[in-house]
Amino acid sequence: MIVTLLFLATAALINAESSTRYDYKEALRLSILFYDAQRSGRLPADNPIPWRGDSAVDDGDAGHDLSGGWYDAGDHVKFGLPMAWASWVLNYGLVAFPDAYEATGQTAMACDSVRWPLEYFLKCWIPSENKFYAQVGDGNSDHSFWGSPENMRMSRPASAVTTSCPGSDVAGKTVSALASGYLVFKDTCGDASFAADLLSAAESLYAFAKNNKGLYDDCMAAGDFYSSSSYQDELAAAAAWMAKATGESSYLSDARSFYPNGTAWGFNWNDDNVGAAVVLYDVTGEDFFKNDVVNFVSSYSSGRVQKTPCGLSYRDKWGPNRHAANAAFIATLAASLGLNANEANEYAQSQINYILGDNPLGISYEIGFGNYFPKKPHHRGSSCRMSDNSCSINDSGDNPNQLDGGMVGGPGDADDYSDDRDDYVHNEVAVDYNAGFQSALAGLIHFAITDSLPAAPAPGC
Repeated sequence: MIVTLLFLATAALINAESSTRYDYKEALRLSILFYDAQRSGRLPADNPIPWRGDSAVDDGDAGHDLSGGWYDAGDHVKFGLPMAWASWVLNYGLVAFPDAYEATGQTAMACDSVRWPLEYFLKCWIPSENKFYAQVGDGNSDHSFWGSPENMRMSRPASAVTTSCPGSDVAGKTVSALASGYLVFKDTCGDASFAADLLSAAESLYAFAKNNKGLYDDCMAAGDFYSSSSYQDELAAAAAWMAKATGESSYLSDARSFYPNGTAWGFNWNDDNVGAAVVLYDVTGEDFFKNDVVNFVSSYSSGRVQKTPCGLSYRDKWGPNRHAANAAFIATLAASLGLNANEANEYAQSQINYILGDNPLGISYEIGFGNYFPKKPHHRGSSCRMSDNSCSINDSGDNPNQLDGGMVGGPGDADDYSDDRDDYVHNEVAVDYNAGFQSALAGLIHFAITDSLPAAPAPGC
């Protein structure tokens, strides 16, 4: 009888799950679909987005195939810097919280999703030539076209970093994607051969990035869109991921030398600092890195970083939701490492819940989640049917193609928002916007299914 009671008590503990204000599992499932909608190249037979077809299948340079990868945002350029950042942040969610994807029934879909950019990065890196293709498409000519990706006809030049045109920022960020991808496919996605290819590419690309220091937009036409302010943070994160992937002390030594310590401004495509700190604390357990992680989360949760009246961390007017969601992801990672876990998870919930509906408008900023969400995101493929040779950003009505899972930029600093297709500041989507959001959801799901998620904080207003 005692044995039976102990068994039942243990089973209840294992099956326990914290309640959440919103259905994080559904929000995560939808986010994966957003990345499917961003796919470039020849789509697989099981493509789940009915309004997307093959596009840009001839992307390349001098006969070298560069098809594949993700379109950046509402446009159709393949910008390497934000794509690589989104890739490693999504990978980190799978590395840290694989049980969340399993509990959601989305492991296979997630593995398929993160494989897409990784396969593209393998095409972009030619180690025998020390050449890494960091961009396909021209931002200016691309932005002059409003239509579906299937109907693009403009020239799509490819730009690369080399020994004579260094780009340790974009190359280093891609190393983080490849090395974290190695861990994902070795441990979660069950493809040892692909994992080995990723690690091999990461090793040679890391050597290139380390030995050819410089900012990629000093010699590439990307500065008008994704201008890089430093490369030390990318090299620190790259070395940290290589240390985590290989266990080799030389990478850890490099990471220490590159790491620019201090409380980071944010976590985004142009700032890997706190992400590197989390990985390095995970690997070393040292207070030096721990303090930067704790101070970062505290700066956001305490309100030292501005918040809207109703509680969204408002780091910048351009896509405030992504900055808040990225900080929420760092908070869940901090919690997973035992750093002020309850406080960190309360903050993460406050931001994700705001995005999903805890705001004055009662709107979900993730398209397709709930009953009230944006219908006119700034996104060409969503607003233009494949059957139409052209369409206009000024067309009336909702977008004909619902961009499920896309998280739009978000409100103004007074919690105000208008669903306006022409507002690319507040109503665009992007692959980097969804990355921290999706991985934060995975973190919160992990804590919920292990019954260790504190009660959701009350809405800010």
